Amino acid sequence: MVQVGAVQGSVSTGNVVLMSSAWLTRANALTLLRLLATPLLVCAIVQDRAWIATTVYFGAVLSDFLDGWVARRYAEASPLGGLVDHGVDATFVVCGTAALATLDVVPVVLPCLIALAFIQYALDSRLGASHGDGLRASWLGRWNGISYYVIVAVPIVRDALALGWPSDATVMALGWVLVVSTLVSVADRLRRSAASRRAPGSPA
Repeated sequence: MVQVGAVQGSVSTGNVVLMSSAWLTRANALTLLRLLATPLLVCAIVQDRAWIATTVYFGAVLSDFLDGWVARRYAEASPLGGLVDHGVDATFVVCGTAALATLDVVPVVLPCLIALAFIQYALDSRLGASHGDGLRASWLGRWNGISYYVIVAVPIVRDALALGWPSDATVMALGWVLVVSTLVSVADRLRRSAASRRAPGSPA
């Protein structure tokens, strides 16, 4: 019995070590930096520190570019790592747009819809993983993801460079375009998920 317990203990310890090593990667460290940058971005936006907000923003964008490259370069890519990366991206743009919304720069509903779209994406990807598929991204979802970063950048870069364009009204209009495109993306994902469940051979 003692030997069996010792074996079970060593197996449990080994699993913990494997899980820890899976998380302690170069790519995840870069992703963590982007997450830590999020509250700095929010504070800089609400305190009208455009240069600080712009610096933090482009640092986060650089980390987003590098973590994918590092994950591929050092064979650290995984479905879970990809989902965490997308989750941090969503957190960054949700918080960034929420900060802008408090200043009436973008629609208040936009950060809420971005969060909803990511939750839907995560749940859909988890369902796909249970069927042997990877992360499920649509072309509209990918374009929206890029556009969320752009809508955060436009007003802070404009203010950092003391430009007169685009106006707040233009940024707000672009925000409403993103509201519509996000709703379309959410509806399209619901439609495709329903069609997948109705397909022959799909689990009930």
